[in-house]
Amino acid sequence: MANQAKYIFVTGGVTSSLGKGIVASSLAKLLQARGFSVTIQKFDPYLNIDPGTLNPYEHGECYVTNDGAETDLDLGHYERYLNRPTSQANNVTTGRIYQHVIDKERRGDYLGKTVQIIPHITDEIKRRMLLLGEDGRYEIVITEIGGTVGDIEALPFIEAVRQLRWELGSRCVSVHLTLVPYLRATGELKTKPTQHSVKMLQESGVQPDILVCRAEHSLGEDVRRKLALFCNVTPDAVIESLDAQTIYEVPMLLRDQGMDQVVLRKLGLKAEGKPELKKWESFVNNLLNPEREVRIGLIGKYVELKDSYKSISEALIHAGTEHRAKVQIEWIHSEELTPENAATHLKGLHGVLVAPGFGARGFEGKIEAVRIAREHQIPFLGICFGMQASVIEYARNVLGLQGANSSEVDSETPHAVIDLMAGQKDITDKGGTMRLGACDCALEPGSKLAQLYGSEFISERHRHRYEFNNAYRNLFLESGYEISGTSPDGRLVELIELKDHPFFTACQYHPEFLSRPGKPHPLFRGLAEAAQQRLPRSPQEALRTQQAQQSPSPSASPSSV
Repeated sequence: MANQAKYIFVTGGVTSSLGKGIVASSLAKLLQARGFSVTIQKFDPYLNIDPGTLNPYEHGECYVTNDGAETDLDLGHYERYLNRPTSQANNVTTGRIYQHVIDKERRGDYLGKTVQIIPHITDEIKRRMLLLGEDGRYEIVITEIGGTVGDIEALPFIEAVRQLRWELGSRCVSVHLTLVPYLRATGELKTKPTQHSVKMLQESGVQPDILVCRAEHSLGEDVRRKLALFCNVTPDAVIESLDAQTIYEVPMLLRDQGMDQVVLRKLGLKAEGKPELKKWESFVNNLLNPEREVRIGLIGKYVELKDSYKSISEALIHAGTEHRAKVQIEWIHSEELTPENAATHLKGLHGVLVAPGFGARGFEGKIEAVRIAREHQIPFLGICFGMQASVIEYARNVLGLQGANSSEVDSETPHAVIDLMAGQKDITDKGGTMRLGACDCALEPGSKLAQLYGSEFISERHRHRYEFNNAYRNLFLESGYEISGTSPDGRLVELIELKDHPFFTACQYHPEFLSRPGKPHPLFRGLAEAAQQRLPRSPQEALRTQQAQQSPSPSASPSSV
């Protein structure tokens, strides 16, 4: 059977960071809630093969999929909104496109023909754009084009969309996200930037079917009609995207404007009833109406760009919301922490999370944060490099191993309690060569963490080169250190915890990648629960407890009341 999937292309104009990923994810959520099988893919215009070797300051978080792909952080949004795993096929860069075409040219696949942007590069882009819709798994494929219309590097992708518009006909829809700025001096919303953005897209041969307009104020009917008139779209296809209290509110805001109905009508699909979003709405309601607040310190070395820890911050939100608690993240730069000031910086926190991050910069600060959390009984979670910091801190300050370190940070350390994995020692290429993707993990039966997970066997996503050095395992165990999770063969240490602590655990993997709205990851849920235990009880909670203690038991007789 021929490919009958429908395709939605999402482009952006005027400026970056308008929220194409959130709009694409929200639209996908609405279509999924109507019963359609949907996936989203991201095409990035940069020449890197993937974001795996990019500095987090350059690109934010590197999101890892189950199959070990290092991808754009937008794939995290896709997974969190749809609750479906993505893969390497969901994120394609210009670098990957060109590499594939050049490899084919070197093999002689083009039979000596001149290799050009059109048709060879655009043909490969089109092939990958259609790939996810070919096996029948998805009825609708949403493709987000990175960058903005007019960027030189985005031109091949826009050209590929132009060609597919003709080839697919009514089976595809174009959504264009633009900015409608507000001039305070005149009190007006200005439509010219959007008009110019659409004109630039039209010059590339693509007419958008739907406009999504980021604005500070509601567009109003006059502005909608003006945009529709000058941009060649129907008035109901002009959708406003106002700043929301939370990104998880966007699906309902788009639903209330009928965006999913417009899309389905233009794709020739039935749009009966309304999307089923009861669970999602319940999550958003709890998020927007917290009963308490907990302060959790996130210790990292990229805190200036908070997108570097996007999945972690979202996972903390998921965990707090489950208990009607607002998680106030205190962003603390690890380079600022010293033995003298660490206690001051962490004072008043209800929990501490030491984040991932390669290299020596700021590492000693992370170790100090671990020490304060351990000594002061502050709930603690360490992730990847954060786990390695917790191991080193324990080795130095509890086991007395002076100079203990990771061989990544100090190649001359006398006690390399963290060392390079055996399979990584002969690797010279950095990109895509770490331990990546989903790996099985066996939890220690009866451990607190096995209880927290509700299982003794789990699967988690990894991204690392270094590991716990097993030469020191017995020394740690003899001191009471708990290794709660290992690889199924028992060789790789994946999860540790301390017994005599309210909540102290660290993992070699990245649990943030599996946290979802309404279904927080067990480790983040455990951290949030432990953090709330440090809160003073509100008068309302104290009253409820008192009333519960004074109320008769169900078995009490009427005469005893």
